Amino acid sequence: MAGIKRKDSTEGQRGKVKRTKLEGSLAPKTSKKHARKAVEPDETGIVDDTFDGFGNEDETLGNGLDTGARTSAISSVAGATNPRPAANTPNNSSKSKEAHEKQKILAQERKAAKPNADLIHRSKKIWERLRRKSHVPPDERNELVLELFGIVTGRVKDFVFKHDSVRVVQTALKYANQDQRKAIAKELEGSFKQLGESKYAKFLISKLLVHGDAEIRDLIVPEFYGHVCRLIKHPEASQILDDIYRGNLATSNQKAILLREWYGPEFAIFGVDDQDNVRSTLSDILETSPEKRSPIMRSLFELIKHLTQKNMSGFTMLHDAMLEYFTNARQGSEEMTEFIELLKSDDDGNLLKNLAFTRSGARVVSLALAHGTAKDRKQILRAYKDYIAAIAGDLHGHKVILAAYEVIDDTVAVSKTVFPELLGKADQLSAQLVEYAVHPTARIPLLYLPAGRAKWLLPSDDLALLEEIDARRVTTSKKDSTLRRQELLKAITKPLLQVVVQNVETLAQSSFGCRFIYEVLLGCDGEKAEALEAVASAAEGDPSVDGHVAGSAAGGRMMKVLVMGGYYNAKSGKVDAISPPLGFHNLLYERIKPYLLFWATGPSSFVVVGLLEAEGFKKKGEVLKTLKSHQKQLENAASGKAVEREVEKEGKPEKRESKDGRNSAVGNAGSKLLLKMLT
Repeated sequence: MAGIKRKDSTEGQRGKVKRTKLEGSLAPKTSKKHARKAVEPDETGIVDDTFDGFGNEDETLGNGLDTGARTSAISSVAGATNPRPAANTPNNSSKSKEAHEKQKILAQERKAAKPNADLIHRSKKIWERLRRKSHVPPDERNELVLELFGIVTGRVKDFVFKHDSVRVVQTALKYANQDQRKAIAKELEGSFKQLGESKYAKFLISKLLVHGDAEIRDLIVPEFYGHVCRLIKHPEASQILDDIYRGNLATSNQKAILLREWYGPEFAIFGVDDQDNVRSTLSDILETSPEKRSPIMRSLFELIKHLTQKNMSGFTMLHDAMLEYFTNARQGSEEMTEFIELLKSDDDGNLLKNLAFTRSGARVVSLALAHGTAKDRKQILRAYKDYIAAIAGDLHGHKVILAAYEVIDDTVAVSKTVFPELLGKADQLSAQLVEYAVHPTARIPLLYLPAGRAKWLLPSDDLALLEEIDARRVTTSKKDSTLRRQELLKAITKPLLQVVVQNVETLAQSSFGCRFIYEVLLGCDGEKAEALEAVASAAEGDPSVDGHVAGSAAGGRMMKVLVMGGYYNAKSGKVDAISPPLGFHNLLYERIKPYLLFWATGPSSFVVVGLLEAEGFKKKGEVLKTLKSHQKQLENAASGKAVEREVEKEGKPEKRESKDGRNSAVGNAGSKLLLKMLT
C-alpha cells in the first residue's frame, strides 16, 4: 500500500477567482471603436493577436486628464455611443464553430504527424473490441490478437511508454501464448527498470510476471538488482517492486537478493557471488562479518525511517526489513529504544495498522509489545482503536491481540480497548459474535481466553510467537500470567454466555459453532445455568427431523462433551471434569427421554454412552432399563441390519471396507458399546 497523498488546499485558488471577478467588475468598459479589433485566424489557423496600442482618439482623450477622469470619460463614451453587442449573435456563433473546426483539424494533423500514428490508431480499435471479453467470439478474438501482434512486434518500445497504447500491449499479453509473451519480454529486455518508473507502463511488468513463465521472470527481476534502495523510494517503481517481492512472482533467492540491498551500498554494488543459495537473514551476515554491524544497522534504520516518514509504510519488503532490524537489535540498547520510538512516532497510526496485516509486521508489533514499557504498550495498543474488529479476522493481525492479552498488565485498559470492538455494540453483539464464532481466524481472539493455547485453535506460527513472547515478558511484565488471563476472562465471560443463550440453534448448525458452545461453557467462569438450559432445549423434539442437532456429528460431539463435563485425557484414559461440575447430563436426559432409543441407535449414540459413563448422573438405572427393553433394535443398529434395510429400499446394500480388506456391513459403534453395558 503506497503512501496517502494529501489533497492540495484550494483556498488560494478560490481567493484568486474572487479577485479576478472583482477586478473585472471595476474595469472600465471601452467602446467598440476604441477596443482592440478581433483578429480572425488566417488560412494556417494561427491568430495574429498583436496589440498595436491605442488610437489617436485615446491619446487626445487622455491629454490634460488624470487617470480617474480619463477612465470616466472612456466609460461614458463607450456606454453612450457604442453599446456592447450580444455575445451569442449568429455571426459570432458561426465564426466560433469555424474556429473550433480548424482547431480539430490541426489537432488531427499533429497526431497524424507522430510516429506510428496509423498503427497506434488501428491497435486502439482492436483493443476496444478485445477488452469486451464476453462480446467477442473465440475465433474473432484469435484473429484480432494475431493482427495486434503483427502491429506490435518490433515496435513494443514505441507503444509501452505512452499512456494509451501501453494498454494495447497489456491486452495482447493477456490473450497471447507463451511464445508471443516471451517475444515481447525479450524485445523489452533492458528497459524493465524504466518501465517500473512509468505511471502506466509499470502494469505491463505485472502482466508479464503473472501470465509469464520462469524464463520471463528471470529476464525481469535481475534488472532491479542494484537499484532497490532508490526504487523503493520512487512513487511508481516502489509499488511494482513490492509486488514482485511479496507475491509468488519471484523465487526465494531473488527475494533475498532484493532484501539484502537494504543493508547498505556494499550489497547493492557487489551483489552476491552465488545466486543459487542466497540468504537475506541479517543474523547470518552479522555473524560472518561482525565488524560491519554498525554501518549495516544504521543504513537499514535510515531507509526504514525514510519510508515511514513519507507514509509509505504498506510494503511487505519494508515489514521484512523491520523484522530483521528488530530481531537483531540488542536488548535495552539505543537501537531497540530508537526503533520503538519510531513505531510510536506515527501520529496517524498508519504504520502500526499496516504492520498488523503482514506476517513479519504482526510479529514486529507483537515483539514490540513484549519488549516495550507499560507506557509503550498502551500507546501501541491505542493505535488500533477502531481497527480491532478488522485485525481480529486477519490471518496475521489477530496475533497482535493475543500479544496484548499476554503482556499488558493493565487488564482494565485491555478490556476497554479490545472487547467493545471485538464483541460489537449492544445492538450488534449477537450478530457479530455469531459471525466471529464460526470464522476460522476471528474465533481465535474469542476462544483464546477460555480454551488457552490449544493446538486445535492456534496455528503453529502463533504458538511459536507466544513462546518467544513468554521468554521476553519475564523481565518486562510484573503480573502473573494466570492472574492476567483470569481477569480478562472474567471481563469477557458474560457476553460469551449471552450469545450462547440467544443463538444456540444458529451456532449448533456448524462444527465451529458447536465447538464454540462447549468451549465457552467449559472454559468460562460464571453463572452458566441459563446457557445450559438453552443448549439442552436445542436437543428437544424428534431427532429424525432435518436440521436437528442429533443428526450431525458435530452436534453429537458437543452434547457428549457437555454430558461428560470435561475433556477426555488420552494419557490417563479418563475425563478431566471441570470444577464445579456442569450437571448437564441431568438437564439433557429430561429433554431426550421420549426419543432415547433413536439417540441410542442414531448418529449421536455416543451421547447415551456418555450419560451412562458420566459421574453424578442420577437416572442411570432408568436408562439401562429402557435400553434393555429395546435390545433387539440396539442389536440391529450395532450389526448394521437397520441401515441395510433402509438402503435396500433404494437399491443395493451399502458396504464399507474393514481394516483387513473385507467388506462388512455398516454398524453403529455407539450401539455396540451400549450392548456391552447391558450385559
